[in-house]
Formats: sequence, C-alpha cells, structure tokens
Amino acid sequence: MPRPNFMAVTEFTFEGFSIFEWHHRCILFVVFLVLYLLTLASNAIILTVIPLNHQFHTPMYFFLSVLCISETCYTVAIIPQMLSSLLSPQQTISIPDCATRFFYYLTFGVNNCFLLMVMGYDHYVVICKPLWYSVIMGKKACIQLASGSWSIGLSTAIIQVSSVFSLPFCDANLISHFFCDIRSIMKFACADTTIKEFITLLISLRALVLPMVLILVSYVLIVTTILKIVSAEGRRKAFATCASHLTVVIVHYDCTSFIYLKPKSQNSLQDRLISVTYTVFTPLLNPVVYSLRNKEVKDALLRALGRKPLS
Repeated sequence: MPRPNFMAVTEFTFEGFSIFEWHHRCILFVVFLVLYLLTLASNAIILTVIPLNHQFHTPMYFFLSVLCISETCYTVAIIPQMLSSLLSPQQTISIPDCATRFFYYLTFGVNNCFLLMVMGYDHYVVICKPLWYSVIMGKKACIQLASGSWSIGLSTAIIQVSSVFSLPFCDANLISHFFCDIRSIMKFACADTTIKEFITLLISLRALVLPMVLILVSYVLIVTTILKIVSAEGRRKAFATCASHLTVVIVHYDCTSFIYLKPKSQNSLQDRLISVTYTVFTPLLNPVVYSLRNKEVKDALLRALGRKPLS
C-alpha cells in the first residue's frame, strides 16, 4: 500500500555527471560524442558494405547486420540523453517520457543479448554440423531467429515497463544516473516493491543468464569439435571464425551482468561508470572487432574506398 501523506512525483531529475567539474564534463562530452559518432559511422559502413557484396550474403553476416541495426537503435535511445546531461546537469523528465525511453532501451538491450546467442548458435552449426549448415540455417530459419530475438526484447520491455511504472512514486525524485535505470527508479516507489523486484530479477535471468548459458554450451561443443580436427591450420581457422563473436560476448555480458545481477549497491557512481562501458564502448566494439578481425570485411571496405582493386 502507498505510504500515507506522501507527495506524488510526476517527474524525475537526473543527477547525471553533475558531481564532476564543468571542465571535466566538457572533456567527457567531447570524448563520448566522438565515440557516439564513430559507433554510428562504423555501423552504417557495415550495413552498407554487407548488402553490396555477394560474398557476405550468408547467415553470419545477416545476423551481424541485424545486430548493427539493434546496436544503433540502442545507442540512439540512450547516448543523446547522456550527452545532454553532461552540458546541462539536473535535467528533468516526466514519468511517461522516462517509461518510453526505458522501453526502447530495454527492447534493444535484450534483443542484443539474444542476437549474440543466435550468432553463437550459427557458429556452432557451421563448425559442428558443416554438412547440414545450409539446411539448418536457411533463409527462413534466419528470419525466424532474428524475429524471435526482436519479439523477446519487445515482450520483455512491455512486461517490465508495465510492472514498474504502474507503481506510485513519491518523496524524492533525483535519479542517481544519466538515464532511466530500473533500479534507480524503484527506489522512489511509495508502495511495496517485493513482487516488482522479483519480476525484475526473473527478467534479468531470462535476458542475461539464459543466453549466456546457451552461448557457453555452444562454445563447449565448438571447442570439443575443433580439438578433434587433425590439421593445425584447420583448428586455427575454426578458432578464428569464433574469435570476434567471443570477444564481443565477453565484454557485453561482463558489464551488463555486473550491473543487473549483483546485489543492491549504494555506490551509484560506480554503477554509472560501468553503465558508460556498455552504453558507449560496447556498441562501438561490435563493428570495430568484426571489421578489424575479418579480412573479407577489410578488403570490402578498401574496395569501397577505391584503395584496392577487385580480385
């Protein structure tokens, strides 16, 4: 039940990075803005190069394209607000706007987790069941897997937003973050949040632990298969196929799991700094890693820039 004699809250205020001095915030603004523009540019380049090159019309690059789209939407949903809070701290946002932004953030965030899981499954099939690859990973199956990831992200966001933003909020309204983080918001609820916190935990387990476990199982089977390859060159190529995906997975799940699966913490500054990692650096990591570690992508980029002749 809501607490008696409470003052209802109709908007929240972001604390953001107001604890930093002005000149420090300006430096952070320039750094984050450059990283944001690089993320948008690198994802746009990959989304341009892949459709124009027939050699990339495979399930792996299809899922990479979908991931680039999702990562771009994810950054657009959150980084502009972060940049704005650096220049103008103590910004306010209405509760409906906060719910809307959190809805988009969670939809794309959960979608990214399941897309990484799907990409892990794709690597498993290509290495462990190469003769069946074209049958298992047909066009219809790829579309269904990608659509399933989007559907899970969308349904998760609907459940979470409906659960949390049905609560009455009162007393304080200063969010110790630079965006509408779910843990920060529930602190202001003037009603019992036990069930809501349990729902949030279940959603976190579904969005993070389930894909992480399935990716781990996939890589156990992949490594087992690779170790059976007699040729050293064959083993090297097989490991190289998974290296980019595994790098992105480790960074992505380390940061998000630390934030959403750890016990409640009073160190809000630490949470904000870790959030910067998975909202600013991780979306840039995906296109950079896949571009720098993939010879075919680098060759296609050079040809697009006119610096390498066609084979």
